[in-house]
Amino acid sequence: MTSFVAARRVLAQAKPLRWKRCFSQLAEQKSDVVVGAPELPPFDWSPPPYTGPTSDEILAKRKQYLSPSLFHFYKTPLHVVEGKKQYLFDEKGKRYLDAFGGIATVCCGHCHPDVVAAIVDQTKRLQHSTVLYLNPAIADFAEALASKLPGDLKVVFFTNSGTEANELAMMIARLYTGCHDIISLRNAYHGNASGTMGATAQSIWKFNVVQIGVHHAVNPDPYRGVFESDGEKYAKDVEDIINFGTSGNVAAFISEAIQGVGGIIELAPGYLPAVYNTIKKAGGLCIADEVQAGFARTGSHFWGFEAHGVVPDIVTMAKGIGNGIPLGAVLTTPEIAEVLTRRSYFNTFGGNPVCTAAGLAVLRVLEKEKLQQNAFVVGSYLKERLTELKDKHELIGDVRGKGLMLGVELVTDRQLKTPAKAETLQVMDQMKEVGVLVEKGGYYGNVFRITPPLCFTKEDADFLVDAMDLSLSRM
Repeated sequence: MTSFVAARRVLAQAKPLRWKRCFSQLAEQKSDVVVGAPELPPFDWSPPPYTGPTSDEILAKRKQYLSPSLFHFYKTPLHVVEGKKQYLFDEKGKRYLDAFGGIATVCCGHCHPDVVAAIVDQTKRLQHSTVLYLNPAIADFAEALASKLPGDLKVVFFTNSGTEANELAMMIARLYTGCHDIISLRNAYHGNASGTMGATAQSIWKFNVVQIGVHHAVNPDPYRGVFESDGEKYAKDVEDIINFGTSGNVAAFISEAIQGVGGIIELAPGYLPAVYNTIKKAGGLCIADEVQAGFARTGSHFWGFEAHGVVPDIVTMAKGIGNGIPLGAVLTTPEIAEVLTRRSYFNTFGGNPVCTAAGLAVLRVLEKEKLQQNAFVVGSYLKERLTELKDKHELIGDVRGKGLMLGVELVTDRQLKTPAKAETLQVMDQMKEVGVLVEKGGYYGNVFRITPPLCFTKEDADFLVDAMDLSLSRM
């Protein structure tokens, strides 16, 4: 407002030519402002002027040198140059509310000073050696991480990603049980390597390559599922798969507590306890994929599976574990972990000192800043406001999720639940222009995935909902 008052004073004293010049400059500065849009919460930091390559130059290099499989969001792709806490800045200095968190990865906030300091300090002293030598970073982080898990889940294997963690978990289960069959859920996403692609159950993520040994059970989806919220009825399908599709014994059952890529699908109540019991009777292990739902994101618990009252045999994690550093992990019991001693198992970068130093810093920040509690309080408030928005806009078919892992599904017909794919893209683009970044997911690409940094505030939540309200009103 101050800038406009100053501009008016200049205009009042200007000659006609200067008037035109001033108007031109103001129009250029405010050309990306959407009329009637809500205002971003105040923030006392802005990046220095950007002097790097333009968006067109970057796009040209991507097309020439990077895989053609890479794609970007938005009609006009976003050029991000800096991040701070829950905000991102483009090359023009425009600030955006990051409600996506780099695919549920940035949990402490962009460039958190404690995490950055841990990375820089470790990098200055020792960037890499090997786990064949002793180093305190990996041991300290393993101890801290194990303390967050229940029961006898105390042995850690570090990896570089969630895909790698799930690959290892599936191999461990097959080695331990002597069985090959694994049961996953339809609509699941567990990675895109050879084994995890088999466990993934959306055609868009599956190439036509050999994928064997995985059976996909009916998804316990309370919104689109045939049994609605009756978890035990869905669980019967896992029992049928074992009886009619296997030898009667299985290696493992793998699932997320809340499906992320699948569209923020919460598993129906009562499902996991029933399935875990069935898998145990068949001699199998239960794998909890916490790549997206872990690390305090759901608010009520540190891990997604805890809300279901179950204790898995193996837990996999990545994304939020390092706040953006390439890091993943598999945790299991000493007995199960023993199977990897039958041969030599090694990972050159798994347990890298810089990555594990970052991971330990993340855990400390989560505790020090009480980000799990914040995820619960702000997430509950945000979900309530989004639910109110559903009453206002027929295009919203469902609002779901927990903490700061929320989904908003758009449909053109609430009775038929017809996916509003085109409308989702339009609303997403309009929200970006207002200053909010969300991501679309789900099999039909019609679900807004809201997974911001856990330092999100109620003011941020209000801005997000108001931006979505405005964008939906224009449809």
